[in-house]
Amino acid sequence: MVKITSFAALGLLAFAGQTAAATVKVMPFGASIVTGCWRANLWRKLQNSGITNVDFVGSVKGGDCGFPFDAEHEGHSGFQATGIVANNQLPGWLSAAKPDIVMMHLGTNDIIQGKTTQQTLDAYTALVGQMRASKATMKILVAQLIPIQPGKFGDSSTRIQQLNAAIPGWAAGISTARSPVIVVDQNTGFNTSTDTTDGEHPNASGNTKIADRFYTPLASAIKTSAVIYRPR
Repeated sequence: MVKITSFAALGLLAFAGQTAAATVKVMPFGASIVTGCWRANLWRKLQNSGITNVDFVGSVKGGDCGFPFDAEHEGHSGFQATGIVANNQLPGWLSAAKPDIVMMHLGTNDIIQGKTTQQTLDAYTALVGQMRASKATMKILVAQLIPIQPGKFGDSSTRIQQLNAAIPGWAAGISTARSPVIVVDQNTGFNTSTDTTDGEHPNASGNTKIADRFYTPLASAIKTSAVIYRPR
């Protein structure tokens, strides 16, 4: 049996007191879908599973979801991925919030406004570059978009499915070991008749589904981002 002297024991206790899981900053990023209460559901799910070293960040704060949660986000109703790139808006948001992880659901408005799949993916590529310029080891969760009601906004429903089909290949081409791009399927099993308020935005059941889909990849990203630090 190894004996530990009192001096050594005190040293171990001091070392233990100096180590802790670092807080991981997560930016929910996108348009009006991001403003919904799925963020609250996801926050509570993380807390209930013991993942408490997380800080949702962004320049916007809001959401009356029936219980307290970390309500900061970077969701801007009506915004397009192509517009955010054209107006160079993301770098300022990243500089202010300094996220370790970006959780993105963005592109529905691009499709509704007539942007092509390639134009939207090109915007995604530019945004990923800006995220990595902010933090070289940024972990990026990119959602395949929830569907919209067929017939609403012309053929947008079909074109959203076309974008969704292209996202995995795009992500595989841009993902790196240092800064992975993780695709999160928010489309499969999402029903516009029962999971939205208006054929486009999620209701309570839709918010539950979105939170559940984001939970596992986000929890994994948080755990691998939460390096042990030792204050000096």
